[in-house]
Amino acid sequence: MNFMATKPPSPPTALPVSRPARDDGGSVVLERRTQKTKPPQMYQVVMLNDDYTPMEFVIVVLQEFFSKDREQATQIMLKIHLDGKGVCGVYSRDIAATKVEQVLDAAAKAGHPLQCVSEPIE
Repeated sequence: MNFMATKPPSPPTALPVSRPARDDGGSVVLERRTQKTKPPQMYQVVMLNDDYTPMEFVIVVLQEFFSKDREQATQIMLKIHLDGKGVCGVYSRDIAATKVEQVLDAAAKAGHPLQCVSEPIE
């Protein structure tokens, strides 16, 4: 006696093999055109001046996140202090956004209101 509620599975059937049609010589071949891609849009990371963040902290941030030496960091810090803003570096969009987040996070952890933005370069 067979008490199974369902039928046993049937073996899989083989799919028919289709062969490509023979070329009749009337085929059209397109010429390959080289595509010229534009370089990615670049963004500058700009640090903004405020009256509360210590100059030494700005120098440390420039050295740590933007790989500036002490002299370059001091010059950028003075430009930020005198002009109200200064360019810290030029990067692709994703890297610029990461640098901005790093600076804002470090400033918040240190309790400083330092602001940093990224702007597209025209």
